[in-house]
Amino acid sequence: MKKQSTTAALPGKKTVTAIYIFVLAYTVVQLFWWGILLHQQSKEIAYYEQLELTHRVHLLREPSEFMREMQRHHHEQRMRTLKYIGEGTIFLIIILAGASIVYRAVWKQMRLQQQQQNFMMAVTHELKSPIAIAKLNLETLRKHKLDEEKEKKLLDATIRETNRLDQLCNNILLASQFEHQNSQPFFEPLDLSQALGNALQELRDRIQSHDILADIEPGIGMEADKFMITLMLNNLVENAVKYAPKGTKIEVSLKTEQNDLLMRVCDEGNGIPQEERSKIFMKFYRIGNENTRKSKGSGLGLYLTRKIVEQHGGTIAVRDNLPKGTCFEIKWQDYSLQPV
Repeated sequence: MKKQSTTAALPGKKTVTAIYIFVLAYTVVQLFWWGILLHQQSKEIAYYEQLELTHRVHLLREPSEFMREMQRHHHEQRMRTLKYIGEGTIFLIIILAGASIVYRAVWKQMRLQQQQQNFMMAVTHELKSPIAIAKLNLETLRKHKLDEEKEKKLLDATIRETNRLDQLCNNILLASQFEHQNSQPFFEPLDLSQALGNALQELRDRIQSHDILADIEPGIGMEADKFMITLMLNNLVENAVKYAPKGTKIEVSLKTEQNDLLMRVCDEGNGIPQEERSKIFMKFYRIGNENTRKSKGSGLGLYLTRKIVEQHGGTIAVRDNLPKGTCFEIKWQDYSLQPV
């Protein structure tokens, strides 16, 4: 059913494009036809004016007067020609400019609709998986008498899945707040080193598929929103988990270099193509097709990360992690070290 819905959407785009091109081509052809008719009409007017002038030539007393009349006649003909050529050129520029604006607006809207459709499909997948796992675990605990160790494992697994749900809901709510410019962070003196260390420990407890390493310089403090910073780190690490092979390393570092504060999250995945790096921070954008990609996600993580970084006065960039992988680098320029 998913493939059918995606396939059905493609002819709609092609149909809209075909109709748009037909209407634009028809309008331009009609403009040129209008110019041809005006040119023919101008030639007919010039012919009859010249004929009428020839009939009156015997009434003119001097040849010089006849020459002046002919010059006036040719001047009026040139002015008529320049007039309809100028009007046609202006109309053509207006038509092409309007067509370009309409084209961009229509395709932007269609692309947004496709991204929203992908988002709904991704969120549905993201919601169903943890809900199904949590439901199965709880039903197992209710129906069967298990030993304490197995019960603890099932409860821990259920908590991990509910944490996934909680983060997904936080991403959706925060994206809505950013969209409507209602996000108001709570800035407070924060031990950034400790906050990142605690968040990484929670991620290690929850993520068993990758080796999460930390290289955090102690005693780094800044005015920040603890919830936002934690969410930013979670999104970056989970993005690395999605696209890096299992068993590889994910390195998180926080260091001061000269007057700057640098935070890096690096993985050992396949990297991000250069042409995609300017798009990955867009809302709902995900590389590939929603029906074929293997990695989960809603397309909001990197969008929210960029917003949070900008909200905290930093910049984020994507770099290659040599010899292989991707490195997200967050920089706070002119940062002064604040021991906490």
